[in-house]
Amino acid sequence: MTPTAIMQQRYSTKNFDPARKISAEDWNELEQVLRFSASSVNSQPWHFLVLESEEAKERFARAGTREKYDFNTPKILNGSHVVLFCTRSTLDDQYLDHVLESEATDGRFTLGDQFSDMMDGARRLFIDLHRHEYKDMQHWMDKQVYLNAGSLLYAASSMGIDAVPLEGIDPVGLDAEFGLRDKGFNALVAISLGYRTDDDFNAGLPKSRLPADELFTRL
Repeated sequence: MTPTAIMQQRYSTKNFDPARKISAEDWNELEQVLRFSASSVNSQPWHFLVLESEEAKERFARAGTREKYDFNTPKILNGSHVVLFCTRSTLDDQYLDHVLESEATDGRFTLGDQFSDMMDGARRLFIDLHRHEYKDMQHWMDKQVYLNAGSLLYAASSMGIDAVPLEGIDPVGLDAEFGLRDKGFNALVAISLGYRTDDDFNAGLPKSRLPADELFTRL
């Protein structure tokens, strides 16, 4: 399947079949996509809460959708899996040292300590720019997490798995329900995944995007 076909196949699922579950093999593949998603300077400022059990999804719905966003509750309860994307609350020295050590363990620095020092310095340069000069550190980290969400949506479609991104959630309620702030994370966005019902009206509708001539300036 071509990349265009994968994008044409993907759509925001409105009705999930609660009886159909993503296999353990396929879910493991999607978790690897989450692990290997791109992020600026390999900062990886994310954590993923994977909700598979009925109890966990009910907790999510109770804290995250049932008040203001109740229209999203069925998408949470009926999906096979729900991923709550969380952003780290900080990228402190301890965490940056941990990332560098992980890169070294994975064999990224075969050219020696000089390359390790260069990578560490470049990462801290960009992080400090956003922390001290642009003063948009949290927003910058959130952008990296959204890159990851896009990767998951594309990968799921390529596997014939349906999904819907959900910004209609209560991040404050979810932070409290799952103790995220105490762990150094903040809820940002969710994606529910599974398989559509036969009567999902959105599945058969054509995609609508602005025309290419309006979107692209080719120089």
